[in-house]
Amino acid sequence: MTTLIAIAGLGIICLIAEIFNLRKAIVPVTIIGLLAILCLNVVNIPGVHVANLNMEQRSFYNNMIIQNNYGTLFSSLFIVLTIFLVALSPDFHKEHKAKLSDFISIKLFLLAGAVAMVSFGNMAMFFLGIEILSISLYVLAASEPKNVSSNEAGMKYFLMGSFASGLILFGIALIYGATGAFDIAAIYEAVSTGVAKGWFFPGVVLLTIGLLFKIAAVPFHFWAPDVYEGSPALTTATMSTLAKVAAMAAFYKLMRGINLEVPGTYVTVLIIVSALSMFVGNLTALKQNNVKRMLAFSGISHAGFMLMVFLNPPVTAGTLFYYAAAYTLAGIAAFAVVISVCGDKRNEESFKFNGLGKTNPLMAAVLTCALLSMAGIPIFSGFFAKFFLFNQALKAGQVAIVIIAVVNSIISVGYYFKLILAMYTKESTEEKQVVPFAYTAVAVVAILLNILLGIFPDMVLGYL
Repeated sequence: MTTLIAIAGLGIICLIAEIFNLRKAIVPVTIIGLLAILCLNVVNIPGVHVANLNMEQRSFYNNMIIQNNYGTLFSSLFIVLTIFLVALSPDFHKEHKAKLSDFISIKLFLLAGAVAMVSFGNMAMFFLGIEILSISLYVLAASEPKNVSSNEAGMKYFLMGSFASGLILFGIALIYGATGAFDIAAIYEAVSTGVAKGWFFPGVVLLTIGLLFKIAAVPFHFWAPDVYEGSPALTTATMSTLAKVAAMAAFYKLMRGINLEVPGTYVTVLIIVSALSMFVGNLTALKQNNVKRMLAFSGISHAGFMLMVFLNPPVTAGTLFYYAAAYTLAGIAAFAVVISVCGDKRNEESFKFNGLGKTNPLMAAVLTCALLSMAGIPIFSGFFAKFFLFNQALKAGQVAIVIIAVVNSIISVGYYFKLILAMYTKESTEEKQVVPFAYTAVAVVAILLNILLGIFPDMVLGYL
């Protein structure tokens, strides 16, 4: 709870700093503040194994917020990602007439929503968190008012996101009607004792549809490519990393937390959605020339991989966290390079990366490493994330979905290597540009953390 309050307070401080004309101090103060909050958050991780997500170490405000290893680890990941996004902000937004404090504070409030989504103990807090995150993204997607693509992205995301939020709210209402409670522990008890009424499962289905939209899984993925392409690149980075894994983590916690006992058809449907997300994401990404659209379809395929956690028996929370950390760190590193190459010129075509290996070897190396990690190539953590995921799926007897996942990992190599080959085998058509230090620092640190996570996976796996 302290983490959540501190993040919201830091966002308010950013707005106040603008009033007192302290613009230059906003980014340093925000990063220092987030580092302090990260330290405060990490201290709260008990050195114990928490197999049951309902085992609460501490609860706040009548169980509205619960503090356990799951919420604390995911919150720490979100804070690290936000530090990277804030560090990229000054140079990216320097051309905007809007105040930098607005962008930074919105990112902090978005972070608060993400933390609430993995720390909730009550359906009301879950919905509040997902709406805070979603509304922040609506604003950021349309943050270039003079750009038609940005306006279109913001409006499309707002309309479709609102529809998904309505489904989630309807689902919560049905679950409340079936169990008589918003509290997760009380719902768990009602389901365990068979008290839950017949409309409990329809409520779960509506919740599932809404959350599948939030993670951009097939068939609720159509918004993602257009919104990712039309939004400013930094907003796209936020959507594809922090927002996606926050929704996935909330989905997993919700389904495990309410002791979901549903017909086998539910798991079967999720496995089919997982397979379709992999195939649609990867096969469509092969045809993309715009790097942001390519990464959008790549994100759809990774959503498919992450949906494998709902196998029966389900994959452990530690594997989900490891996959999320590996994917997001590689994603942040990749977008840092994309922004350094393309800036905010709204042109992210793949030819812009031709010859990058000669004009900027360091950033080309970072992007190569990030793409290799997403493809699941050793020694990067993306390889071990898939290995742990596939291993647990095989233990659950789900051989078919593992074969599908391996095939899709091979397909993904095609479009990742297309960009890598362009950087090293084609001649550059762009003038060499000076890359701001912040872009280089974020890209290098993010990919180093990715590699470190691959070499020492027990750094996180031992806590869940």
